Amino acid sequence: MELEALKKPIESKLSELGYELYLLKSRKEGKNLVLEIVIDRVEPINMNDIVNVSNVLNALLDELDPFEEPYLLDVSSLGAEKPLKVEKLKDYIGSYIHLHMINPVDGLNIVEGTLENVDDEKLTISYKVKTRVKQLSTLLNNIYQIRLAIKF
Repeated sequence: MELEALKKPIESKLSELGYELYLLKSRKEGKNLVLEIVIDRVEPINMNDIVNVSNVLNALLDELDPFEEPYLLDVSSLGAEKPLKVEKLKDYIGSYIHLHMINPVDGLNIVEGTLENVDDEKLTISYKVKTRVKQLSTLLNNIYQIRLAIKF
């Protein structure tokens, strides 16, 4: 079975569970065929989520029987510091993020702080400088990279 034919049933099952498919690919690791599935959602994904999704997808794949040879199923998430898509930033308002800008704003091109607001053209982030909280706004087209960050 082609990966493209597997994509729709896997996406459908993940959607029922509240996840979206980020990546579906197969690869060889030594003699083993590995089916890699990376899942995503706005809320954090923990190990229990991975186990539950793996169990559900195992049952689905047993029904579909997609490969003639044995394979390993590898389900994972994008992790705690997952990259964010600009078009989905509104879902992450209130989240702690790492923002890398193309052109510096207020002398900064990398900032970590809380995503406060997003509109069609710009975002606003609040960040700390020692004990003071400052705000920075930048155009969405000035974003080089944006991801979730872990606050220490």
